[in-house]
Amino acid sequence: MDLPASDVELVPENEKIEDGKERGHLFHCELYDTEIVRKIGQIFLPGLSSACVDNTTGDMFRSPGSVAVDVRKEMIDYLTQRSESFVAESVVLEGGPDAEVSDHPYDIISVMVDDFASLKRSLFGRVSGWLLSEKREDKIDDFIQEMETNGFWLLEKREAIAQILVKNVDYKNIFHCDKKFNTVEELAEHVVNCGFRTMNCTNEGCTTVFCASQLEKHDSACPFKIIPCEQQCSENIMRREMDRHCITVCLMKIVNCPFYVVGCQSTVPQSMVQQHHSDNLHSHLLNTLKGIHEGALEEDLKRRVDQIVELSSGQLADDRDVRSLILKVKDLEAKLGPLEVKAAGENGGEESIKAGNKGGDESAEVA
Repeated sequence: MDLPASDVELVPENEKIEDGKERGHLFHCELYDTEIVRKIGQIFLPGLSSACVDNTTGDMFRSPGSVAVDVRKEMIDYLTQRSESFVAESVVLEGGPDAEVSDHPYDIISVMVDDFASLKRSLFGRVSGWLLSEKREDKIDDFIQEMETNGFWLLEKREAIAQILVKNVDYKNIFHCDKKFNTVEELAEHVVNCGFRTMNCTNEGCTTVFCASQLEKHDSACPFKIIPCEQQCSENIMRREMDRHCITVCLMKIVNCPFYVVGCQSTVPQSMVQQHHSDNLHSHLLNTLKGIHEGALEEDLKRRVDQIVELSSGQLADDRDVRSLILKVKDLEAKLGPLEVKAAGENGGEESIKAGNKGGDESAEVA
């Protein structure tokens, strides 16, 4: 591809203002929304590539690279002229200045780039089968990569064009500064505090550049900012790592109680599982005994729980899963003997009966 290794000055002559001084001896602030200008600069290469590919499609003697320089110049002139007449054009096409039209420079200039690319299509390039083909998309992508590799139309040069276009179409002065001053001193004093002055993110690892007025917006979403854990654990985590932290290692991650398999339906922070078990030891033991002594009355099981807790001397509070708790309970029950259950006696009173455990001796011994 016959592309120049270095770029040339492409800013239209009528846009060059020496030392920022305009007619009437006023000094104009040249600052703008850095993020918008960069985004617009990034759409120029795909637009240029589309125009070059479609313009040379079906031509045996020309390639996209052979027309890139001329097409680029035509594209800049086209965009400049369209942007200069944008306000008047909008009024004519949309029916008045109050009509609903996009006032965002990115949307406006994107449409202009697409319009230019469509104007450069050759007769073959206008065929619908070609426009919708994957081969066309591949050629456009390949030519974009080729231009980037050869350093053709560097981003900073494209941004210089984008600055001019933004100022032309941003008639509401939302994305650039329109302040004017009588002296250089006044301008210099303003630039230091201008909301469109360029700033770099101070968060380690972030390379984003934005204007000062966007500082709060960027800071609230910067993926590299260190912030307190969203689940209020003691850790400070990089925002982009927050989701992984919260669902993996965070001590405040909400988990099911380890004893949910025997009936506890509580959900607790991971760091509070042990405290939850200590506070609810009696209910965990009761649920465990219900599985061991199926059919036993809850009143009898509650007395058994009190006996087990008294005999365990606080050792059961350290158990963190059902298996270890059941093993300890069975050992303690072996020391306590068969479960005592209350049954009606022959004279209307109550008799204490010792019942065997599930799976053990099924005989009942009357005490």
